[in-house]
Formats: sequence, C-alpha cells, structure tokens
Amino acid sequence: MPPPAAARAAPASQPERTAHAMPFGAELRLDGGTRFRLWAPDAESVTLLLGQDGAPLPLERLDDGWFGRTVTGAPAGTPYRYRLADGTEVPDPASRAQAGGPFGPSLVCDPHAFEWQAGGWLGRPRHEAVIYELHCGAIGRPGGFATVEGRLDNLADLGVTAIELMPVADFPGSRGWGYDGVLPFAPASIYGSPDDLKRLVDAAHRRGLMVLLDVVYNHFGPAGNFLPLYARSFFDQDRLTPWGPAIDFRRPQVRAFFRHNALYWLEEFRFDGLRLDAVHAIRDDSRPDILTEIADAARAAFPDRHIHLVLENDLNEARRLSGTPGAQGRYDAQWNDDVHHAAHVALTGEADGYYADYADAPVARLGRALAEGFVYQGDWSERRRAPRGEPSAHLPPTAFVSFLQNHDQIGNRALGDRLAALAEPAAVEAMTAVLLLAPQIPLLFMGEEWGSRQPFPFFCDFEGELADAVRRGRREEFAQFAGFADAAETLPDALDPATFDSAVLQPDDDDPQAARRLALVRRLLDIRRRRVVPLLAPRRIGSGIDRSRGRMLDVAWMLRGGGWLRIIAHLAPEKGPAWEIPSGEILFESAPGLAAALADGVEGWGTVVALEPAA
Repeated sequence: MPPPAAARAAPASQPERTAHAMPFGAELRLDGGTRFRLWAPDAESVTLLLGQDGAPLPLERLDDGWFGRTVTGAPAGTPYRYRLADGTEVPDPASRAQAGGPFGPSLVCDPHAFEWQAGGWLGRPRHEAVIYELHCGAIGRPGGFATVEGRLDNLADLGVTAIELMPVADFPGSRGWGYDGVLPFAPASIYGSPDDLKRLVDAAHRRGLMVLLDVVYNHFGPAGNFLPLYARSFFDQDRLTPWGPAIDFRRPQVRAFFRHNALYWLEEFRFDGLRLDAVHAIRDDSRPDILTEIADAARAAFPDRHIHLVLENDLNEARRLSGTPGAQGRYDAQWNDDVHHAAHVALTGEADGYYADYADAPVARLGRALAEGFVYQGDWSERRRAPRGEPSAHLPPTAFVSFLQNHDQIGNRALGDRLAALAEPAAVEAMTAVLLLAPQIPLLFMGEEWGSRQPFPFFCDFEGELADAVRRGRREEFAQFAGFADAAETLPDALDPATFDSAVLQPDDDDPQAARRLALVRRLLDIRRRRVVPLLAPRRIGSGIDRSRGRMLDVAWMLRGGGWLRIIAHLAPEKGPAWEIPSGEILFESAPGLAAALADGVEGWGTVVALEPAA
C-alpha cells in the first residue's frame, strides 16, 4: 500500500548535500587541506600515518589532551592510522569509514559527495509509526545496506512506516549483532560504504518510510577498542557495568563525542530517529545528564523535522518520556518490555527468569501495560526483590513501543526460537491483532509478518580467549531457566559461522500458513492506518481503562472527541466466559460473528476491536 501523499518526500529541485561538523576526526577543509584531530590525554606523542605507505607525520600537542594537524594531499579515500609512542597503530575513534573493520586503516571521507534526492523529506509524526526491526546482515542474501534497500517496496506495501536498523557501528569480524561496536561513527564495512547507507535512507524516504537507528552509548565492544591505550580517562575505573568500566560522562570531551555521534547520524545520514540501547547501564550523575544533553541537542538542531528519540530502559523511568511534566521528559517513547513479557507468558505459559514477575496474572498485567504504560510503576518486583519503575498512566499510549518479538527476546533465548515455534497460530494471531490495533507504537521483527519459525540465535565473530568466554557466559546466562537443561546439548555455538547462516532470513513463499499470516498483518495494518491512526494525532486519545479478568483482556481508551477505542481478546484455548458485546462499530474480529459470540463465551483464542460511542 503506498504511503499517504503527505508522507512522501518531494524531490528536491537541486540535489542536497549534508555533512556534520565535528571537533575531532578527519575533516576536509574548504582550502583543500584535511584536518586530523585526536583526543589522547594519556599519549606521550601521536604520529599520523598517511596513505598506503603510511608516511609518518607527527601531530602537534594541543591543549587539554588534544593532538592535531592539517595536511595537504589527503583527499577522500586516503587511508590513515595513528601511531602511539610505543609503536602501536590505532584507528581514528571518530573514523567515518574503515577499510576492513576496526583493525584496518581509517579512511578520509567527503560527506558532501553524496547527493540526496529526497530533499523535501521532513519525516512523519510519531503516531503514524509502525516499526520493522531488522538486522542488515541477516535480512537476506547477500546482506548489507543494498539488500535492505531491496526490501523497501515490500515493507511499504505491507503497511510498515519505519524501519529500524540494529546497530551498524563498525565492529570486529564478519558477523555480529552490532552491540559490540567500537567505532561509533563508521558504518560497518561488511554492510557497505557510508554512501551505501545513505542510499538506503534516501530510498526509504522516497517511499514514505522513516529510518531509525539503534545506537549503543553504554559501552564499547570487548575487541577492537583502542581508546584505553591513549585515553584511559574516557572510562571510569571505579564504576563497573556488565561490559566493564563505565564510560565517564563527567568528561566534557566524552560527552561531546556521544552528543556529536547522535547529531552525526541525524544530520549526515538523515536518520529519522535513534533508539538508545540499554540506557539503564549508563552511569552519569551530571546535571544535566548525558541523555538529557543528547535530546536537547537533537531538538535544537532539527526543529523542523520529526526526530524520534526512543529509549530502552529497564528502570521504567517515566519521567524521561515526553508528556511528563518537568525538565526530563525529552524522549518520545520507550521500548515496553512489560507488554512483551506479559503477552509472552499468556501465549506460552513460560515462567522462568524475568517471566516470573508476570506469571501470576499475565492477561491482567498485559491489560495494565496497554492501559497505563508500565506494569511495574514503583510496584514491588518479587524476582528483583525491589520496587521497579515510575507511574506512567499520565503518558499517551504513543509514548510506548510494543512488540511480541524483537532481536533481544528471540536471540537471547537459548535456541533463538521465535514465537511461532512456541505458540499455536490462533494464539499468535489473536495477540498480533492486539499489538497492531492498540494505540501504542507497534514493532515487528523481521520475518514476523509471515510467522517465520526460523530461529534468530545470537551470533558473533571473536577469537581465542574472548570466544571461549562468550561460550561460557551463554551457558551461565541460561542456567537460570529451568528448561535449559533440555537444550544444553543443542545450544548453538555463537562463534560458528553456521549459527549466523541459520539466522539469515528465508521467506516462506510456498507455505499457505505464511501467506495467511501475511494477509492478516496487511489487513490489520490497513485498519490501523485508516481507522486507528487518525485517532492518535497528538493528544486525541488518552490512557486506557483496564477491565480484564482471568484470560479475558478488555481495555478501552477514551477518545478526545467522545467515545472509546476498545479491544476485547480471549487469550486461552478453552471456552471463555460470557462477556459484554461491544457497542458501536466493529473494526476487526478474528472470525465472522466473533463479537456476537462474546455473549455466550468465545471458543478458543480470538480478538474483537470496536469503536464505541460515548455513554
């Protein structure tokens, strides 16, 4: 289905060129020179090795730990490295491109060389978002930015309005999820060049699709990070995270590095938004903290564009989300694990690990998440043995991104098994209707639209002791799950290339069940676009009222102009209790006559969505 005309990018009368100016890295100057600048407060000296032959050029020591030099004869494409006093050669931490990954040379880039065709694109408002998360290497063969570009027409036709790329910052090896990136400004060379990534974004905008990028500001990967060799104060040795010493955001140079990284992706690559990974692992007591600083900088830099800033935040800090009174409400939305966990327990019955906090009443907890945002809003978590979260009922539903699957919730399972392999089709379809027609922002993981059963296991490409540590760590991680004992012998080896190969998406073109699921998702997204999205325009719909009981989900959201959007779902295989038939217009029912059958109790799984008039 084509996007609405208003969402399409008007072609620019003249192709546009953009670049983000940074105080570090390699920058082509208007006078024909190239400026090189590195923050290396612990280095005795730094030498620039320029060109294929690595001609040595000493950098000048500047103030506050900086080294720099401007040279001639270093055009775009010129390889370079830095040599430290002990002879160690390192890449530029702000490299815009690498030849062969983090262990290869950095490359001088000319951002102005790329001509943007979708120059009139300003983005789309948040309430129109239907997000499709994907991995650039595993989306299909041969993988990479060009392969993703080849999928855009199908996604636009499906009703998706935004694609979200798992991290693309360069990392070691030939395969990985991207969360072990070490060069945050360089698109991973295994996926293509910076211009290839820009072509993908430009092509998406011409089709009315937003492009979001997952970024990691809480840690660097364990291999290929050379910063501790010359900038130890980039990290706070007294504060530890699951990945090692915390990034020290008390340092102005460190704050600038990440602030500019966010602006760089939004300006130079024209991404429509960022999803900040695991911000609960960021340690920063500054005022304002780094999350606030990044958001403020993005809002100030692009006042005329729809820029979407989304958090992954296990702390459930409602105060960080827009719609919250006060100084910190700067982020548009948060990934809502509470919706996923409650829905997953309702569908599968699993109660191990973090699912234990939802196992007592999964449908009731799902109802609260849909009606009010978080399940845990300062409530006691038995598994954590501590309170979790903050009140969220005052926030609009669009402050939450909901999902039944994503890279974490599939790939961090022992076998990487998808929901379609864990629950019966009727159950998944009933919950999919809830996901896609509820007012929260829905997210689909690649392949979910046709109910792929293909696993998405964790994969990476490390060597030696680090590879062995990954293998040990995964076995220890899954020991908390009672069912792992049965899977221990078949746990995929994350380091084996065959594990990555098994994750590369293969369409099920000849599977009637896949065709049925795809048709259902297309139908649901069409209903969402025509009938639900107009109700979500800013502040036209409020938080909901949850009337769920037992295995019956019943949530309604008041419309600003009067009336209700109501979802009723029987989420169990056995016959349900008699239930009130919704009044008004039926937008969707899982089977013909299902709404009327509520009065006698629905047989098995099913969902009804209605627009009800005001009482």
